[in-house]
Amino acid sequence: MKSVSIVVLLCILQIHFATRTSAEFRAGAAVVDASPDRYPVLVNGGMTSRSADRVVTPISARAIVFDDGEQRIGIVVVDSCMMPRPLLDEAKAFAAEQTELRPDRILISATHTHTAPASMGCLGTDADANYLPVLREQIVAALVAAENNLEPARVGWGVGDAAAYTALRRWIRRPDRVVEDPFGNPTVRASMHAGANWDDVTGESGPEDPDLSLISVQAKDGRPIAVLANFSMHYFGAADALNADYFGLFCNGLQSRIETAPDEDRPPFVAIMSHGCSGDIWRRDYTEPADSRPEPTIESYAADLTDIAMATYEAIDYQEPEDLAMAETRFELKYRVPTKQRLEWAQRIVDEMGDRLPKTRPEIYAREQVFLHQWQSTEVVVQALRIGDIGIASTPTETYALTGLKLKLQSPLSKTMVIELANGGDGYIPPPEQHLLGGYNTWAARSAGLEVEAEPKIAAAALGLLEDVAGRSRRVFQQSRGPASQELLNARPAAYWRMDEMAGPRAVDSSGQHRDAIYERGVVYFLAGPRSDAFSKAEGEANRAAHFAGERLRARVAGLSDEYTISLWCWNGMPVDGRRVAGWMFSRGHDHDLGPGGDHLGLGGAEHHPGRLIFLHGDEGQGAKVAAGSTPLRRWNWNHVVLVRDREHVRVHLNGNPQPEIEVQSPGGFPAGLDRLFFGGRCDNESNWEGRLDEIAVFDRALTPDEITALYPAED
Repeated sequence: MKSVSIVVLLCILQIHFATRTSAEFRAGAAVVDASPDRYPVLVNGGMTSRSADRVVTPISARAIVFDDGEQRIGIVVVDSCMMPRPLLDEAKAFAAEQTELRPDRILISATHTHTAPASMGCLGTDADANYLPVLREQIVAALVAAENNLEPARVGWGVGDAAAYTALRRWIRRPDRVVEDPFGNPTVRASMHAGANWDDVTGESGPEDPDLSLISVQAKDGRPIAVLANFSMHYFGAADALNADYFGLFCNGLQSRIETAPDEDRPPFVAIMSHGCSGDIWRRDYTEPADSRPEPTIESYAADLTDIAMATYEAIDYQEPEDLAMAETRFELKYRVPTKQRLEWAQRIVDEMGDRLPKTRPEIYAREQVFLHQWQSTEVVVQALRIGDIGIASTPTETYALTGLKLKLQSPLSKTMVIELANGGDGYIPPPEQHLLGGYNTWAARSAGLEVEAEPKIAAAALGLLEDVAGRSRRVFQQSRGPASQELLNARPAAYWRMDEMAGPRAVDSSGQHRDAIYERGVVYFLAGPRSDAFSKAEGEANRAAHFAGERLRARVAGLSDEYTISLWCWNGMPVDGRRVAGWMFSRGHDHDLGPGGDHLGLGGAEHHPGRLIFLHGDEGQGAKVAAGSTPLRRWNWNHVVLVRDREHVRVHLNGNPQPEIEVQSPGGFPAGLDRLFFGGRCDNESNWEGRLDEIAVFDRALTPDEITALYPAED
């Protein structure tokens, strides 16, 4: 009996492997019109409610289905601002009844056009009840049609550089230009579009993601089936009438350029544009002067992106994926519910409104507090899937570009795209450090109400799922070591912080001395640093830096004497006439106490030496004198600064010049225990640095002028 069972098992396994080996990879795509069937229709994407009575470009649901003989996966991208999870769960359940797709093998996302029918309530707009069944039905119809179009296929991957078409819209405000939130509190240190006025800001609050990623699918004979694109740019902005925004124009343009001659026996080619991580991204680059900043039309913008996509598409190589995999997790996240005092304030306003919708900002956010108090928490859905060696991760939120980069750079699959606003519309999830800076993206509402730790939790879930579908561990991100960083290491520093972290609080010591430093809360991460050609080795890799917005990096180098050197790169974001001292970039002293005997390096401001390097030993208030350099440092430009203390002789060098900018005699003999170092601020938190720092090295000896020159990379 036992031998018979073994024989049966072997037969089953033989049949399974024979079927798996002979199964072909297949794909099918379709697009259906998801426009409303009655007008006017409510439109969300703005602060207050509005409606539309016509369509400029069709509202579409674009779907693609993959099958490898064992797994069947469906993806739908809808021209919608955002869609609620319960509605999408219903659509998935209905699709499972009409197709061979399982509900947990379907990803449904929104493009985030701000001129689509309102499928969920947000801020001052309610969902349009008449439109919901139409949307649900058309999502299912798109999946059914795509499944019916399944045919043998192969897949390719490409990435185009579209850096000129995406930029940070969230900028950090000067500490003296903080504004009020909707609740009447001065909390806004970062806000959208603040960069339009350079005098108000110190710099961008995060990195951008320039990748225009493409998953291209073609039939075995080379006929195009579909392209799934992904790009991180929030929306362009279109007319009040229903409009698919640049997403729809891009899809139409790509289809017209790739589509082969019509064939009644073959389904048409389908282009799909999914939304990358764009919570802090828009198209306007505020680093450019307003009078020379490009101002494209929505048509020219979409056409330019299509050109980049076509150049990328034409270079793609194809292969038949061996298999598919998909995984999903659901978990609860809490809302940031109002305090008792705020809830009482909100309820009074809502009661006064009666049955009407809110019209003012206080009314909008008062109503949102009532919703959050009623709900308390929500369920979120995170997914990952693999198509051969290509990965896709999803977030149900408006996710910052930094979070997308965290997922891409750590994914076990080097070819990975991240689709946001998928399987739900749970609002903004700023990384935790961004909550401290405040702004619209952090104001508690359905549009931004999840707990402060939502971003790391969702990112961790997505990375874990990518590991599951890939069958291997995530990559460990480490910035490559270019010639300039190697030169620093060859000089044997006591500590070397590359400042390339994507999150705090630890800055890793790359010297091998294990002297990690600690970021305080008012720091944001992974912005562009100096000289990528010199500090990075990998082709196309950007050097990274941290931006300081009022707080510091704390370090300790035990036993540091009065012979030491600090080497760092600095980028000042503060107008030099904006305050007494533009900012202190380095300090050695006791925490929270200026006291006697410390060294401090900064940039002069309105009171004296504006824009020039300054050095102070001790306390100005107790008679210590400021020494200053002669070369003005331009705002928003990188400079290499080296402070050398050789007992009572202090030198400060700028940009590799062996002749010092500052050279003074200054008392040495530091008090015992004065081994605490602060970067991005002074030890007493006076006029802390407003800008970026990078490539910080500490040496326990006084470097010579020749050694300092060697640390400054030669220009190309």
